[in-house]
Amino acid sequence: MKLYALGDIHLGYEFNKTALGDLQPHPEDGLILCGDVGEKPEHLELAFSVAKNMFKEVFWCPGNHELYTMPPRKEPRGEKKYEECVEVARRFGVHTPEDDFFLWEGEGGPAIIAPTFTLYDYSFRPADVPRERALKWAEQADIVATDEFILHPDPHKSRDDWCRALVPKAEKKLEEAVARHPGVPLIIVNHWPLRYDLVFLPRIPRFSLWCGTTLTEDWHKRFNAKVVVSGHLHLRRTDWKDGVRFEECSLGYPKQWEDARNVSGKNINHMLREILPGPEPPESGNAETEWRRFG
Repeated sequence: MKLYALGDIHLGYEFNKTALGDLQPHPEDGLILCGDVGEKPEHLELAFSVAKNMFKEVFWCPGNHELYTMPPRKEPRGEKKYEECVEVARRFGVHTPEDDFFLWEGEGGPAIIAPTFTLYDYSFRPADVPRERALKWAEQADIVATDEFILHPDPHKSRDDWCRALVPKAEKKLEEAVARHPGVPLIIVNHWPLRYDLVFLPRIPRFSLWCGTTLTEDWHKRFNAKVVVSGHLHLRRTDWKDGVRFEECSLGYPKQWEDARNVSGKNINHMLREILPGPEPPESGNAETEWRRFG
């Protein structure tokens, strides 16, 4: 029984929707979908239906795209949109950040699989850029995230405030898991990277504002993580920090995995990233980034 991960499958794109149909059965394995499944309930329904038919256990956390209120819809917004997504997941028996964490006893276990939801607070920025100038700083490079228009923070005043409410909620749950299962490592799952130093966006570096929060920088050490799984960046990579493996598992928009298809002849099955059992950590606990262009 192995555990795999795949993020950012973006089923709003017909090509990705068709590719999902090529997913092969893994009747004894688990799958993490780490956010950005799509924008609409029907995207989630399709993803969860296929995933549950192919895998024994399925885990999901939201990305920014699930939280979008797509025009012409005006509702639900903010927390209500998230709650709608959770309801869809539960109909299909998919584990969410609102459910009890799952004790994994398959290969690479035991481990606690911990889906989380943190959003972001614009703190992934240079030290000399204050929060009040952060959006202007990004705009100077012609960068404005779609989130600014259709990811609403209701009932919170801002996305910053929503993030600051979500992080302590997640921390409390992680602390309880560590206390309840002493010595059992966690697989922390979050759509957004937990660390600023793992955000490398060479073409749009100032997009980092929408990529996480510095409040989670030490989670991998505080909460006995074995692996941290994320997406969002659409740049597949593996990093080792303090003996913890960080996996960015995005599929991405069709153009972004074109080389994997056309150059290497791969399909969506090759893009699944094995989380458990996975490789042994390097002796030093740290290693240079492994860029996984082809999966």
